[in-house]
Amino acid sequence: MRVLFLAPNSPKTGNCTTAERIRNHIVAAGHTCVLCDTREFSSASDVSSLMKQEPRFEAALAIHLFKGGRLLLDARVPFGVVFGGTDVNEDVKDEHKRAVMEEVLHKARFAVAFTDKLKERAEELLVCESKKIYVQPQGIETRVASHFSWSDFLHSTGVRTKQEENLRVFLLVCGLRRVKDPLYLLEVFAEWHNQNPLVALIIIGPKIDPVFTAEVEESVKRSVGVYLAADLSQEELHAAMQKSFALVNSSLSEGMSAAILEAMDLGLPVLARDVPGNAAIVEHEVTGLLYSSPQEFVSMSRKLLDDHELQERLVRNGKNYITTCHNPMKERISYQKLVETLH
Repeated sequence: MRVLFLAPNSPKTGNCTTAERIRNHIVAAGHTCVLCDTREFSSASDVSSLMKQEPRFEAALAIHLFKGGRLLLDARVPFGVVFGGTDVNEDVKDEHKRAVMEEVLHKARFAVAFTDKLKERAEELLVCESKKIYVQPQGIETRVASHFSWSDFLHSTGVRTKQEENLRVFLLVCGLRRVKDPLYLLEVFAEWHNQNPLVALIIIGPKIDPVFTAEVEESVKRSVGVYLAADLSQEELHAAMQKSFALVNSSLSEGMSAAILEAMDLGLPVLARDVPGNAAIVEHEVTGLLYSSPQEFVSMSRKLLDDHELQERLVRNGKNYITTCHNPMKERISYQKLVETLH
């Protein structure tokens, strides 16, 4: 079967990583799967025209009901969709977008939600058939680059310290766009760094929104203890995560943060902003720490620095959670079964 797969596909983002992984699952089942960026199409008619070209597509899949699913409404082939956090956290607030998403759900053979909470929220906010929505958490696999130099990475960000071995890096991994809110902790972290020069916050991720990226760059330049790193390959990023003290998430909303899950897999404590998408995968003081304000973040971070038993517990439980709930082979089997329903 020849499958068209539409996804927001900015390089080195969580969406891109997720799409590539799902595509690999489909290909492993013997299908042809062509992955296209939703930004390449302005309307459903563009996709409809593509579907008519030879060799023809027999089925389709999309990540995000609005960004991707709306482009399949005229495709005239069976299709499935995967919920993005934006669908139920942001787009559902817009009447037009909500109506489009409900039409997508009506026409889709199936929809995938990453968590039970995401499914429940979709059922609460959208008119949909519950039996169509399957819950399948993301499968997580991490690969660490063997050639990565931690010292070179620190120097490239502008970090300068004679006590590199004692430096505690809090790594905030996100694409630079407003919903990720990377400046949320900037002021309190700078104050903390003035008190303790051996803590540093490094923001790293692709430049998705040029206007907002410029705002972030300017804010970081004026700050102390907070640095901006050029984005890395996934293997290099995993190596940087492994060398850091903790992974930070400060998003205004999340579907399921791949960076949080990857950090758990790599044995890194997680400090995540207490929003529904994060609370669905981080159990406070069990698999990570959830904070509700910048001040609470600093308080929890100080505790984490001093409490080795807490560090070890979060790392151990986080790794166990990934092994139990985010098995990539279970994810593969689920998607392969769902794609078979598109025949």
